[in-house]
Formats: sequence, C-alpha cells, structure tokens
Amino acid sequence: MAVARLQSVAVGTGHGDATSVARLALTDFRCYASLRLALEPRSVVLTGPNGAGKTNLLEALSFLAPGRGLRGASLAEVGRRGAGEAGTRAWGVAATLATPDGEVEIGTGLVPDSAETATPRRSLRIDGKPQRGQAMLAERVGALWITPDMDTLFGEGATARRRFLDRLVFGLDSAHAERLAAYERALRERARLLRAQKFGERADPAWLGALERTMAEQGIAVTAARQHLIFRLNAACEMGVGPFPAARLALAGGVEALLDRMKALDAEEAFREHLLSSRLRDAETGGAAIGPHRSDLLATHVSKGQKASLCSTGEQKALLVSIVLANARLRALDRGAAPLLLLDEVAAHLDEERREALYAEIDALKCQAWLTGTDEAVFAPIAFTAQHFRVRDASLFPA
Repeated sequence: MAVARLQSVAVGTGHGDATSVARLALTDFRCYASLRLALEPRSVVLTGPNGAGKTNLLEALSFLAPGRGLRGASLAEVGRRGAGEAGTRAWGVAATLATPDGEVEIGTGLVPDSAETATPRRSLRIDGKPQRGQAMLAERVGALWITPDMDTLFGEGATARRRFLDRLVFGLDSAHAERLAAYERALRERARLLRAQKFGERADPAWLGALERTMAEQGIAVTAARQHLIFRLNAACEMGVGPFPAARLALAGGVEALLDRMKALDAEEAFREHLLSSRLRDAETGGAAIGPHRSDLLATHVSKGQKASLCSTGEQKALLVSIVLANARLRALDRGAAPLLLLDEVAAHLDEERREALYAEIDALKCQAWLTGTDEAVFAPIAFTAQHFRVRDASLFPA
C-alpha cells in the first residue's frame, strides 16, 4: 500500500518527469582514459567484478552535483594514474542531461592550467558558460547516493553525518553550498589569526570582528536550512516505503540550541557574542567551540524507538535507504523532477522483499537510478525495464 500511495504522489501531482543522463563522457577519470556513453532515460544497471570500474563511474556522475563527489576525494586524487604525476593529473566529466525544461550541458573537471598549481581549480561550465561557484549546479542537477562506506554512517563520527545532511540540503536549497563555504572560509581564517595572535603576532580586531559577523550570519543560515530540511524530511519519512523502516531525524548542537530559544537575528547576535568572548579559548583549541561545523545529525528507528547507532547493521542500511528515498520524494515534489539515484552495491545487501520495494519506489519516482553489483541475478526484477551494462577493465558492454 505504501508503494501505491507514493506512486500517486509522484505521478498524480504532475511530477513524473525526471532528470536523466542522456550522454556521458569521461576523460582521464580514475581508471577511465576515455569513455563515451549514449543513454535512455531508464535506470542503468552496471555489473562486473570488483575493481572493474563500476564505482568510479558513479563517482564521475556524482561530480555533476555540488560538492566533492561520493568519495569526498580531492580534485587531484581522481585523475587517472598514468596520465601525469600525482597531483598534476587533469580530468574531465561531461554530460548532457535531459530535464523537464530541456537538455542541459554540464562539464566539470581539473583543468590543465590549474593541475600544476598548489591549489588545483575545478572548472565548471553549464551550457558552455563558465560558472563561479556551484549554486547554479545545484539548481540544475540533483543527485543522491548510497555507498558501502555509508553502512556505518550512524555509528561513526559526526563529520560524515553532517556531510550527508548537507548533501540532502543542497538538492532543495541551491544557496546552501555557498553559505556553507563562506562560513568555513571565515572559520579557517579566524582560526589562523587567533593562532598567530597566540604566538605574538597582532591580529586586526576589526578583521576578526568582520570574520565573526560572517560566521554568525552564515552559520545561523546554514543551521536554519538544515533544520528546515529535517522538518520536511521527517514528514516524508513517516510515509515509509513498504518494508523500509521510518526514521525520525534531529539536529543537535550549540547553534541549534540558540535557534530553538530565539529568533534568527537574535541567534546571530548571540553566536557573534559567543565567538567574541571565546577568542582566548579558541586560540588554544583551534576552530570554534560551537557552530554548524560541530553539529550532529541524530536518527531514530521509529517503530523500535531506538537510536540508529544501536540498531543492527542491516537495520541501519534500511534506515539509510528510507531517508534517501524520502529526500528523493521531496525533490521530485519541489523541483518537478526526481534526482539521479546512485546506488553502489545496495541491492545485493537487501533481502528480497526490500529489494523489490526499492525497485518499485524507483519506478514510482520515475527517476534514473544507477545501480551496481557483482551478481546479475539480484537485478532480475528490472531486467526488462533498465539498461544493463557489463563492466570489465574500465570498458562497458551492453548486456
């Protein structure tokens, strides 16, 4: 019944169209010297042995969305070995996306003239026009992913959970990436000045004050965007997807506590005053004692009333899938197009009931999902509805 209800949400509101990759080209990306693919809007299944290049292909697609891709790699890391010395390998990912508003051309990569610099520069073009920042990218492309490394998301440190949450926010708030980057730049510069002051160098009080104002303004905006997403996501999660458990999310941290007690402008001022009064302590410890860089995403398995971190590995995986699918539904409703779903080795680790529910939800969302696995049998239910490629030694062969 849950799947049928979701189908009515995706189709009945006129949001059945999805963003899909129509053409994809890679140059010197990971194990791919060159790859050219022409695709249909349907989902894509990639099967083959470990190390064949399946995950690398999903990672390339993840660079079409804001951020550092599904592995969180630096720009220099993803260049193909053999294409240049480490840290100097240029690479490129180009795609033609079919969207409800027409085709969009996106190209990104490490450009040759920056590959040899100390801080490599990511190039980004949309429809042939150079872009500054990634806000326009967030408006044009939506991508969500689940990888095996995320199986321990709820049991590891808060950093991975913050990054996961921010990726969910990117798809619904295109300015979030720029606000977060502005906050982090101010945080690093303030820390640098406080360290220098600790060792006898004079820091300009006016500049420190300006950085703290930026941190307060951007930090409150970042936190408010996260909280708003969680509020909406919890409502979407309550619907559940068949056998996938419903999750309840919350955000914990000092800035969140300020926003819970007061209006945004008052919270900004309280945060700024806290930064001012904690300069000596922050000079000793580095960073700042509170801020969105220290927030944590908390998740609860609703039917069990149990923290996600205390659930079994299988239940944690099911909760993760449930959250990602709920976010995909929100994006479909907000943007009029479901995002790309990049699911690396997900189906093989679900039981048959949950696997079939996942395929049904992909169909209900009418999204282009990219699924990888070593066993072709797990994809039998979508053998006639998805495009299937076998991957061998960084080459793709139609199955």
